[in-house]
Amino acid sequence: MFDLKLTNATLPDGRTGIDIGVQDGRIAAIEPELGGDAAETIDAAGQLVSPPFVDCHFHMDATLSLGLPRYNESGLLLEGIQIWGELKPLLTQEAVIQRALDYCDLAVSQGLLAIRTHVDICDERLLGVEALLEVKKQVAPYIDLQLVAFPQDGYFRSPGAVDLLKRALDMGVDVVGGIPHFERTMADGAASVKALCEIAAERGLLVDLHCDETDDPLSRHIETLAYETQRLGLSGRVNGSHLTSMHSMDNYYVSKLLPLMAEAGVSATANPLINIGIQGRHDTYPKRRGMTRIPEMLTYGITCAFGHDCVMDPWYSLGQGDMLEVASMGLHVGQMTSRDAMRTCFDLVTKGPAQIMHLDGYGIEIGNKADMVLLQAADPIEAIRLKATRLAVIKSGKVIASAPRRESALSLPGRPNSVDASRVGPR
Repeated sequence: MFDLKLTNATLPDGRTGIDIGVQDGRIAAIEPELGGDAAETIDAAGQLVSPPFVDCHFHMDATLSLGLPRYNESGLLLEGIQIWGELKPLLTQEAVIQRALDYCDLAVSQGLLAIRTHVDICDERLLGVEALLEVKKQVAPYIDLQLVAFPQDGYFRSPGAVDLLKRALDMGVDVVGGIPHFERTMADGAASVKALCEIAAERGLLVDLHCDETDDPLSRHIETLAYETQRLGLSGRVNGSHLTSMHSMDNYYVSKLLPLMAEAGVSATANPLINIGIQGRHDTYPKRRGMTRIPEMLTYGITCAFGHDCVMDPWYSLGQGDMLEVASMGLHVGQMTSRDAMRTCFDLVTKGPAQIMHLDGYGIEIGNKADMVLLQAADPIEAIRLKATRLAVIKSGKVIASAPRRESALSLPGRPNSVDASRVGPR
């Protein structure tokens, strides 16, 4: 007797006609024509059943604060940081919690069930830290929320940040963050990478640094991050986020850099929506794309992910928590248009970020958590193309969100959600 059974599902790896049996919040069986009764049965009708979407780079303390206290008219990263600095003294814990909870509700409706969020620690009140620790507690039944201690104003540049970061980690923040390219000098930036990695090594924590989020090809803190990762034995525990300076570096230097990252076991997260919007603002034409070299990194075996980064905040005025929108932008910007590359883009908002976050029991395999999303699409490529409707979002074997089929979704002829030819043409 299963608690839940999904029948006739298509899996991301291409298997079709698959039944999935769930018992006690775990996947108990995966096979065609699975026998046994179930308390609840969902007919997938040949549609795609995927592990949940994962966003390993977000800023939940700032989300949904668009226009407070003013809008970012230039679109520049630095104006966004300035506006956030103006807003911080005006924040209340209640408002931060409410906006974060509102976003979490939106995330669940989109099948986004794991989020790594950076939280600014450059505030002596540590208001954002306290607020998001409370949010983490409240959303634990339906979202795996991981917090990064992020010195937004610079680990060395911001007075008191060294102590505040340690206090945040003592309060229970999960990951060590940083922003070396925002320090006063390149030397200070490199020193911050060294210090932050040493803290992580001492405490047994993960590392996720905003690294080289700039158009300057001479911003090369990722090189230092790879070195410190290897020196301190942190392989597999360190992520470099953004890495946009790499889009401006010469190819010879990158040909040296990527093997170093692979050798050190450093992962990379690009944020296509934000990177393409913020970077290249000082260019006339030709304009740089803004996103780091994800396709090239993948050829070296570097673990990669696409993150959402922001939704309706001082840096980005759009967004709806849809990781398929993120995958679509990454696909276009990275020119990842082969069939295999498009399927990889789906992995970059599911398996890749799950690996970066070290999520336990993730994926559609026997014994793993029964966290899944039923998508109105025949395969991962179609899911990205259609921004597929989330027909059912399942957490620990229970449906926690659902949506009706979108009848206008155009598919390939003969596929499960194909258009009825009798309804097309003159009426």
